[in-house]
Amino acid sequence: MGTTLVVSDLHLGGRTGADVLRRPEARAPLLAALHGVDRLVLLGDVLELRHGPIGEALTNAEPFFRDVAEALDPAAEVVLVAGNHDHQLIVPWLERRARAHAPAPLGLEQRIAPARASWATARLANWLGAERTSAAFPGLWLRDDVYATHGHLGDLYSTIPTFERIGAAVTARIVGGDVPEDATVDDFLSRLEPVYAWVDAMARHAPGGRAARSAGSASRAYELLAGSGPRPLRTRVLGALFPILIGALNRAGLGPLSADLTGGELRRASLRAMDEVVRRLTIDAEHVIFGHSHRAGPLAADDATEWITATGARLHNSGCWVFESAFLAGGDSDSPYWPGAAIRLVDDQPPVLERLLRDFPADQLAEA
Repeated sequence: MGTTLVVSDLHLGGRTGADVLRRPEARAPLLAALHGVDRLVLLGDVLELRHGPIGEALTNAEPFFRDVAEALDPAAEVVLVAGNHDHQLIVPWLERRARAHAPAPLGLEQRIAPARASWATARLANWLGAERTSAAFPGLWLRDDVYATHGHLGDLYSTIPTFERIGAAVTARIVGGDVPEDATVDDFLSRLEPVYAWVDAMARHAPGGRAARSAGSASRAYELLAGSGPRPLRTRVLGALFPILIGALNRAGLGPLSADLTGGELRRASLRAMDEVVRRLTIDAEHVIFGHSHRAGPLAADDATEWITATGARLHNSGCWVFESAFLAGGDSDSPYWPGAAIRLVDDQPPVLERLLRDFPADQLAEA
């Protein structure tokens, strides 16, 4: 069966500087980990397309993809999966599909030639090796018992009050309420894609770096509302008002949302959301790999039972490759949000989480 390496949430090409892989020295451990790999899966949010024009992000990200192509064995396969921050990689294909009078329902895995996915995906494939690169949506089966997807479909069930979660709740009220128990991928997209379209349009048209500044608001809000230590009066007032706002959103039927932004609740919210996705899409797998939340796991200190769905699937999160100071107070490399995670799948063995930047100095990562 060979060896598969799964990485996600690289957010390459963004304007905030959080994408650590823009630095050659930070790329080195990942490139070394590609030695002997038969398949590399880039599991969504590989590009950051919400900070500005797509061409700018591609230009900034090009060195990384060329380095990966050189590090991989010539016979190795590469699979690109679109996430929410790089949803534009698959939009043209989805739009062409929608022109059919009655398009067939989307399954758990559609394999698509990069040139048919989008011009941007084709450009990535040219850098990675056009003959060996394909796109998959919304995920792919790595083995009969292992399924991988970015994880953003779970935003419909997250209790964390992000913009996408609230926007999807508003859209759901228009298109027909909750996703059916026996759902299809189309049921999820009908509630999420309008939100993505609005955010992507804002990134294209917002002047200067305004879109990038807005994109960083979530981590800043987390730092203000959940941060420890002394906080200014304005921040304490905002913290007191936050539960009131969440209560109002819940009463308006846009929940359930939680005002709890502690690390434990962020973890549980992500896992509960993926549990719902696995159940409603009938993902019959022993292992499900996802990213999106930037929280690698399960880690040794985690409660293993939290990472098992109601259907018995074991969840695995591929973490991220961004340095976000709001989630890394004190520069603790033991943090589940520390960048540099990957999941390795070897032959018929269970997925294994690797922390490739565990020993990388925090000051060098933050300098990116």
